[in-house]
Amino acid sequence: MKYSSHSEAPDKFHFWTGVSTIAGALRRKCWIDQKYFSWVPNFYIIFVAPPGVVSKSTTASIGMRLLKQVEGVKFGPDSSTWQALTVSMAEATEEFLMPNGEFFPMSAMTIVSSELGTFLDPHNGEMVDALVSWWDGQAGVWEKNTKTSGSDRIINPWINMLACTTPAWIAGNFPQYMIGGGFTSRTIFVYGDKKRQLIPYPADAVPADFKQQEIELVHDLNIIAQIAGEYTLTAAAKKYGIAWYEDHYTKQPKHLGDEQYKGYMARKQSHIHKLGMVIAASESDNLFIEEEHLVLAAEIVSSLETDMPKVFAQIHTTEESQKTIEIIEIVSAVKSIALVDLYRKFHTKMIYKVFIEALTSAIQSGYIRQVQEGNSIIIKSCRVPD
Repeated sequence: MKYSSHSEAPDKFHFWTGVSTIAGALRRKCWIDQKYFSWVPNFYIIFVAPPGVVSKSTTASIGMRLLKQVEGVKFGPDSSTWQALTVSMAEATEEFLMPNGEFFPMSAMTIVSSELGTFLDPHNGEMVDALVSWWDGQAGVWEKNTKTSGSDRIINPWINMLACTTPAWIAGNFPQYMIGGGFTSRTIFVYGDKKRQLIPYPADAVPADFKQQEIELVHDLNIIAQIAGEYTLTAAAKKYGIAWYEDHYTKQPKHLGDEQYKGYMARKQSHIHKLGMVIAASESDNLFIEEEHLVLAAEIVSSLETDMPKVFAQIHTTEESQKTIEIIEIVSAVKSIALVDLYRKFHTKMIYKVFIEALTSAIQSGYIRQVQEGNSIIIKSCRVPD
């Protein structure tokens, strides 16, 4: 976070870039054993923001540039066919020497995609199903038979993904039935629509020891890359985890009560424990998850939830409601505008009758209001309704 403190992107974008970077160094050779399954430290993290606002891809590249300097880390293609992806996963297979002297085979790969649409086809069922399976990181051989090349065998598959997209792309490519399903419930969506600061010339803002910070971070990542074995929750961490689990299923937040969020809520415990491993690894190589690691992980994951509806908001919008949203966005930005000036912004998009219908809908929703000032009708922004 210190290394990236002189960029414009929101803090949470940089934090989750750091998470993806550390996860990429840990790979498949760390886990929390739950007998029936294991939690492994990989993430599907997607930055969602309007184009050109918060430097999504630049932020992701800061962490990935560090990770590419770590020995042994393998990167997959950011643009690929489904068939090529399985081949890349199979070719990524390697054996890692564990602390007990045994070799552990794994097919571990990090993917960074500045445009999610070049990597993921949400309508390709085979691809989505495989990504769901690989996120779970269960031990064993994953096999895919092909007509031309026989069989691709992927041993202990593990994918760590950091990608960027816009709300409009999600609305245009994620069908309603996929929201809350296998893939999206396994994904951490990080939403942002505002810069945290304005830095016109980043080179003038970074400190004199900037290069030394990079050297030290890569040094630490190389140490993290050697961590291997089973993570154990301390007694205090497990006590917290039990209390959290009970609260989670008895006091769920109202804004995530819709059917589409049930899949995410069911996997929130997994997200928290995966993040707990990453936080623990950032501090020590002792393979213990302390209570404070789990508490922090729970707070950070929960902090993203207020923005989750914004990620998928446009999926629900009809053409008529989209016009209303555009009016609200413009009025909210300028705070106050004459009706005639507001219509000038829309007269090439819609006839006056449609504009008035959309404006009326916006007023009735409570986001804007109409007042008479002299001979003019003024449209003003309102407090966002509860």
